Amino acid sequence: MDFDVEFEQEDDGRWIAEITEIPGVLAYGLTPLQAGAQARALALRVLADRMENEMSIPVFHDNEEVGSKMVARVAKHTGLKQDDL
Repeated sequence: MDFDVEFEQEDDGRWIAEITEIPGVLAYGLTPLQAGAQARALALRVLADRMENEMSIPVFHDNEEVGSKMVARVAKHTGLKQDDL
């Protein structure tokens, strides 16, 4: 399952990652990859809770791999070089 993640760097240097398809799913990290991983983990927990409680869940696209493509996407969205992540 692939999520659209938006990244932003805070004034104190931390990164925040937000999954806009699921309201309230955001997480901080020291790096964009760390923030993105934590946001994705939270999103999966939220979706599991919604399924267990028979609540509606959003529909996601699922056509991208996790791994090197994820690193490239984070670099693109943050403006950082892949080696800096």
